Amino acid sequence: MLLYWKNSMDEKALSQLKDFVDNAEKIVAFTGAGFSADSGISTFRGAGGLWSKYNPSIYADIRVFMQDSTYYWQFFRDERYPVIKKAKPNDGHYVLADLEKQGKLYRVITQNIDGLHQAAGCSDVIELHGSTRVINCLSCEKTYSMDEVYEKLKKELPPKCSCGGMLKTGTVLFGESLPQQALDEASLASRHCDLFIVLGSSLVVYPAASLPEIAKNHGAGLVIVNIDPTPLDGIADLVIHENAAKVLSQLVYEG
Repeated sequence: MLLYWKNSMDEKALSQLKDFVDNAEKIVAFTGAGFSADSGISTFRGAGGLWSKYNPSIYADIRVFMQDSTYYWQFFRDERYPVIKKAKPNDGHYVLADLEKQGKLYRVITQNIDGLHQAAGCSDVIELHGSTRVINCLSCEKTYSMDEVYEKLKKELPPKCSCGGMLKTGTVLFGESLPQQALDEASLASRHCDLFIVLGSSLVVYPAASLPEIAKNHGAGLVIVNIDPTPLDGIADLVIHENAAKVLSQLVYEG
């Protein structure tokens, strides 16, 4: 394993990463909350993360939501909508979109719910935790956009569907299982790639965090780029403790 610590990354690290990318034909990029941090979207864990201000067992738990969704929708109205609405793809998102155009990027697997990969131009994105940009009625299955529901939130809390049913974002809350189709597609991609790059994920949330191990066990190279150490650093071929979007932009523009 080659290890490059935060704030000590040099041209050797970038050269090694560039070699991995240049020699790969089917890359899977696995992105977590740290990858969207440069777009102004707060991470959930760690110092300054959202869960240091909001208790996830209240604001993001499916059992609480089904009993009283007011907490969640306050959080959405005051915290999530303004941030995601304003957010734009960062350089890292555009680098991945460019790799897809080149035919090197096989799939993007993301834990993020912000839709920024698609906004940057990636067309093959597996959203393990769903998307906050689509909101569904749990009764009649009518769908709404974020903007439509935000307008509803100005008048009523929690918001209701036109049929009177409960609305829920298309995201996975604590206590819910990951969408089986997305998980199956992600597992398949992990088994068939030749390079698996983790970008901005702490790799502590399972079963998503098992995907790098699946890729490694099926012969893929494993690169982990994350500011903080992860539980899987020990099995990676290259570890860079640095901002993931920054590393990708340097790889393309300076490497």
